[in-house]
Amino acid sequence: MDINLDKIRTFFATDRYAARAGIVIDAVTEDSVQCSMPITADHLNAGGAVQGGAIFTLTDLAFAVHSNLPLLCGAKVGITVGQSNSISYLATAKGKTLIARSTCLSRGRSVSVFRVEVHDELGNFIAEMRGNGFTKAA
Repeated sequence: MDINLDKIRTFFATDRYAARAGIVIDAVTEDSVQCSMPITADHLNAGGAVQGGAIFTLTDLAFAVHSNLPLLCGAKVGITVGQSNSISYLATAKGKTLIARSTCLSRGRSVSVFRVEVHDELGNFIAEMRGNGFTKAA
């Protein structure tokens, strides 16, 4: 698979919600995608912790990038969209940056399953998301 990080970043630059959250696509391989998000005052909830929706947005972008790698690398497939997602929040972030790393658990012709772990830069395990993707016909 010929992975072009600039092409991937350009494609996802149109995801304005993720861009406004400050999410960056850091690294992409066939086996893993890493995205990060600086924690700012805009990401905090009323209790002073990172808002669950901000964490989910980070995991959703990592999932979207990873699940669409075949399309972005030239395969004759349609776009993959989220079919169902489940997230577990495990701890409050102590650091200043959240880092999401995805792994593919299963990829079929039209259905795929990914796991996305979120840690802060201090190594604290913050959340885990499972995402099921559906790949549309080309």
